[in-house]
Formats: sequence, structure tokens, C-alpha cells
Amino acid sequence: MVRNLIFLALVALAVTVYALIECLRTPSSEVRSLPKAGWVAAIVLLPLIGAGLWFWLGRPKDNSGARPAQTRQGPTGAPDDDPEFLRNLERQRRNKAREDELRRKEAEMEARERKLREEGKPRNDEDKPHDEGGNPTEDTQRHTP
Repeated sequence: MVRNLIFLALVALAVTVYALIECLRTPSSEVRSLPKAGWVAAIVLLPLIGAGLWFWLGRPKDNSGARPAQTRQGPTGAPDDDPEFLRNLERQRRNKAREDELRRKEAEMEARERKLREEGKPRNDEDKPHDEGGNPTEDTQRHTP
């Protein structure tokens, strides 16, 4: 019998402490029915009854006393509803596509240059043999009949 009373007293104390902490952490603007100070007094002066009334009538409708840190999100709280977030995603997508295109073109140019080197062809006129005057030599000049 004594054990049961001790157990019930501990449960009552735990519920009261939980209700008091939740009440203190809830912003005053979100407390329902009574001012926040009134709820604290009710919970402390009437431990189980005050805690029960807090859970039933006092705490915010969404049942969370403590609010997580607000993030920059749209009106519904979902990041994909935030226009700035969506613009940022689109900008990142375009930048990545641009970088991928540049890498692809660079790879094509490197492959083309490698192929030309393997074939032994010069890349451009600067790589062709020139005489002392800077003119292309006979063997590289085109002759038209």
C-alpha cells in the first residue's frame, strides 16, 4: 500500500513538473485561456488539477510548448514553398549544368588534340614548320595546279 502511494506521488510530481516546464517554455502569445502567470500559479498551487487543466485548456493547439528555432521557410513551413529557396535551387541547377557542359567541351577538345597528336598532325599554323622569315616551308605550302 505504501509503495502504491509513493508511486502515485512520484507520477503526480512528474506530471506537475512536466506541465510547469512546458508552460514556462511556451511563448506568452500562444498560451490559451489564462495569462501565462495564471497557468504557472494554477500548476504550482493545484498540482494535478492545474497540470491537467494546462494540458486540456492552456497549452497551444498544436500540442508543442517549446518551439524549435524558426528557419527561413515559406508560409506553410515547407522549404519547397519558399520562393527564395526555389530560386536558389534553380540557380544551383543552372550553374551545375553550365559546369557540366564546360567539362564535356574540355574533354572533347582534349580528345581531339590527343587524336591529332597521335596522327602526327599539327594543331594549328603555329605548330607547322617555318623558315627563318616566319613563312611556312615548301613542304607545308599548298600547291594548286
